[in-house]
Amino acid sequence: MYKHLDKINSPEDVKKLNYKELDELCTEIRNYIIEVVSKNGGHLASNLGVIELTLALHRVFDSPKDKIIWDVGHQCYVHKIITGRRESFKTLRSFGGISGFPKTSESPHDIFNTGHSSTSISAALGMAKARDLKGEDYSIVAVIGDGSLGGGMALEALNNVSHLNTNIILILNDNEMSISKNVGGLSTYLGRLRTGKIYFKFKNELEFILNKIPIIGKNLYKIAAKCRDWFKYLVVKGIMFEELGFKYLGPIDGHDIKTMEKIISRAKNYKKHPVLIHVITKKGNGYKIAEDKPEKYHGVGPFLVETGESLSKNNGKSYSSVFGDKLIKLAQEDKRIVAITAAMPEGTGLSKFAEKFKDRFFDVGIAEQHAVTFSAGLAKNGFKPIFAVYSTFLQRAYDQVLHDICLQNLPVIFAIDRAGLVGQDGETHQGVYDISYLRSMPNITIMSPKSGSELEKMLEFALHIEGPVAIRYPRGEAPYYDFQDSPIEYGKGEVLFNGKHGIMIAEGTMIGSAIEICEILKKANIYMTLVNIRFIKPIDKNLLDELASKSLPMYTLEDNVYEGGLGSSILEYYSKNNKKVDLKIFAHENGIITHGSISELLKLERLDTESICNIILSDIKVDKNDSK
Repeated sequence: MYKHLDKINSPEDVKKLNYKELDELCTEIRNYIIEVVSKNGGHLASNLGVIELTLALHRVFDSPKDKIIWDVGHQCYVHKIITGRRESFKTLRSFGGISGFPKTSESPHDIFNTGHSSTSISAALGMAKARDLKGEDYSIVAVIGDGSLGGGMALEALNNVSHLNTNIILILNDNEMSISKNVGGLSTYLGRLRTGKIYFKFKNELEFILNKIPIIGKNLYKIAAKCRDWFKYLVVKGIMFEELGFKYLGPIDGHDIKTMEKIISRAKNYKKHPVLIHVITKKGNGYKIAEDKPEKYHGVGPFLVETGESLSKNNGKSYSSVFGDKLIKLAQEDKRIVAITAAMPEGTGLSKFAEKFKDRFFDVGIAEQHAVTFSAGLAKNGFKPIFAVYSTFLQRAYDQVLHDICLQNLPVIFAIDRAGLVGQDGETHQGVYDISYLRSMPNITIMSPKSGSELEKMLEFALHIEGPVAIRYPRGEAPYYDFQDSPIEYGKGEVLFNGKHGIMIAEGTMIGSAIEICEILKKANIYMTLVNIRFIKPIDKNLLDELASKSLPMYTLEDNVYEGGLGSSILEYYSKNNKKVDLKIFAHENGIITHGSISELLKLERLDTESICNIILSDIKVDKNDSK
């Protein structure tokens, strides 16, 4: 039982509390978030850092009439808790429960679906112009982190603000972090602003004093403002935000609700100009374990609250770790190998590489488009760049992959982590589109390993391919099978075992499911040929011809959407060559896949072993006495 939190059913209830009660509510919300995330997993440190900020926003503004847009959205837990979802918050990220990101279908208080960074200013600006055109009157607030502000889309939106000159409020939540420590010139600039308090103290006091002088005060202030402008350039290096058209307020303590309310209320009254409020917060605030290691506790699985110890059972190495360790070995042998990440060295397995090869490791920040073309430049000048990136984030650089890499046939390797279902992060993070959007591009080779050992071999093999290569692999533990991997040959698949009743062709992580399916079918005297396709592009045409000649029912199994995937490519090949085959595709037929455990989502998509076995059993009828 919580003294205050149990009575919070809407933002109006938060507005009724005094500051002592608000401090107590903050502690209760902090404990509640830790309690739920320790069981369900989720984004911990980022949400603990915005508790006071969220309450201050909801005390000043009237949501949902006033629009609050959360960039990325992984800091929206407090917002959800106080907007009528306190009880349902216990179902966070679980199948059928509430999402870990803002969802317009969940609540009218969730204004815009988010999940990727740097989108909030653009959305807020668009909504603001729509409001202006309709003659309406309400506030629009975008809450964006300092890491996301460095994203190209956010900078494009900032550039557009001064031109459109409409009233939006931008809350810059500055915690010096995105997922990992922020890098780049903008981060350095914000660091100077955090310590540049002399100018802002001078500016605020001057405005207050001169405006109090009767009659001549305002004229004196206008004259002094010119001196103030000269003074700001002297004291603070580069007043970027004011030059872009914003009224700049801050920096202020993001854990002081009273001060934030005062400043935010002031910003709300600036009706004709955009305002930026610079708020300094601490990731993991109030939970020392997360404060000390904000990178580790950005996104977590279930853990023990007292110690922070993970409760997830991982018996083996993850694909990310296998990739990272193998890359170090290869880089020791070849000094041309360089590694690139877009603000995710730890998540992509590159942290050890960054320590060992400081000069050959590049964290470009939240800037996937730049990362791709930066890699192109490295490749053009003789290096072997490897860009490690989550599947869902590579989508953001579609044009750069096509235009700057594939059309020029440059030898850049894309290590595509989190390919396929990722589970609890939901629809914005499911990596089920990469085969489809990459397969149509010229010159690119696409590989998909079935195991940790095959990932190692594919990574080594990719370094000898004269052109772009994508290696896609899933989240989680990398399996190792008893049988030996056959040598990798360009564009060649491998037959894992032969059977006379049907053929199953699978890619990557789905090989594990396919093996299980084949074992189940054996008990019904159905013996399948199982193919590990290995190369999604180029497809193994000789092997496909051989398989078609058997005139057996065929099935493809992939962790990708149906349209444009592995199964589609095989059907296209057979159609183009006038080969008639009996082929069924097992893939994600619904392109929007909700959050839940991998097993729950596979069942939802009818890609679980039971569903697939039932379909094959209905297709293939054999004599009970038939043998292999």
